[in-house]
Amino acid sequence: MKFVDEVSIRVKAGDGGNGCMSFRREKFIENGGPNGGDGGDGGSVYMVADENLNTLVDYRYTRHFDAERGSNGGSTDCTGKKGEELVLRVPVGTTVIDSATQEVIGDLTKAGQKLLVAHGGWHGLGNTRFKSSTNRAPRQTTPGKPGEARDLKLEMKVLADVGLLGLPNAGKSTFIRSVSAAKPKVADYPFTTLVPNLGVVSVDRWKSFVVADIPGLIEGASDGAGLGIRFLKHLSRTRLLLHLVDMAPLDDASAPDAAEVIVSELTKFSPSLAERDRWLVLNKCDQILEEEHDERVKEIVDRLEWTGPVYVISAISKLGTERLCHDIMRYMEDRADRLANDPAYKEELAELDQRIEDEARAQLQALDDQRALRRSGVKSVHDIGDDDWDEEDVDDEDGPEIIYVRD
Repeated sequence: MKFVDEVSIRVKAGDGGNGCMSFRREKFIENGGPNGGDGGDGGSVYMVADENLNTLVDYRYTRHFDAERGSNGGSTDCTGKKGEELVLRVPVGTTVIDSATQEVIGDLTKAGQKLLVAHGGWHGLGNTRFKSSTNRAPRQTTPGKPGEARDLKLEMKVLADVGLLGLPNAGKSTFIRSVSAAKPKVADYPFTTLVPNLGVVSVDRWKSFVVADIPGLIEGASDGAGLGIRFLKHLSRTRLLLHLVDMAPLDDASAPDAAEVIVSELTKFSPSLAERDRWLVLNKCDQILEEEHDERVKEIVDRLEWTGPVYVISAISKLGTERLCHDIMRYMEDRADRLANDPAYKEELAELDQRIEDEARAQLQALDDQRALRRSGVKSVHDIGDDDWDEEDVDDEDGPEIIYVRD
């Protein structure tokens, strides 16, 4: 199944049915009076979180969804039938955004959660509604109100307890295969992971947590290079980040340099996400001599000025992974207890989560704007600075070069 985590759709609620103008006509009954009924309400559009879905691929090619219109009113005071509601099922973890205003309409984070996204039109009134002592034969009706129409953007973020960060070939997919039953693709070349993968890690009979692996980041990812920046948003809902570093890179790269790249790109994408609890996990320790372990670890820790937990593991041989998983489970339990008993800590985390969401959305919107500029034929965009400059257009074979002024 193709993994799709962002789609744009248009929804249209049903229009209300028109009111009916009718008069009672029966044998032996004179001047029967009005008997036109009201129309039916238009059907509304709802979205429901479905735990059986894990992608938005159903909305990739079908983009327009219309609810049923309400029926018109009938004679003999018959009210029109109400339009059927339209229920769109989406994966748990889907955020619904109004494309026109960028307003977040709702966040579906629990299975079965239901969200109204477009309200059906109100029914029209039949002429029976307008009769009075002075107007015995009204010829007045009202039409049904149009249903609400909206352009929506759906963003799905996987729900996981732990998120993995690292360069391509750092061993993230191997780690998930080692500690869970998930079987993501693993190979001896970069970018084998193209979509997020989830694995359930069972620590005890009744204890488990979910790990999310996203495509590896590369330098410049925050500016749109590679795949990872697109999927970094999936880590915004995690509780703990594991920063995996290859202790023995094959391309003669420096392990401390590789670790710095990830920290830099994470901070550029969302400074608040960089504040999330993060553990340093040094992988592939079996590929270097044991007497070199301490020196390599000290080199990486000193370069990052790291003060948090550090784990040295080998995912492929499962060396050190069991202890790491038990420590993660203990961290999750302690975190849950603190959330239940410390209101200040709960409020602090909620504020951090909101900042992460806002920064991630702003970053992704900026990348979307850049792509739109490129599609429109813009060659490059330069940020001049704080000085006042006039806008210039320079014609060339590749299209105009536009210089924008920062206010």
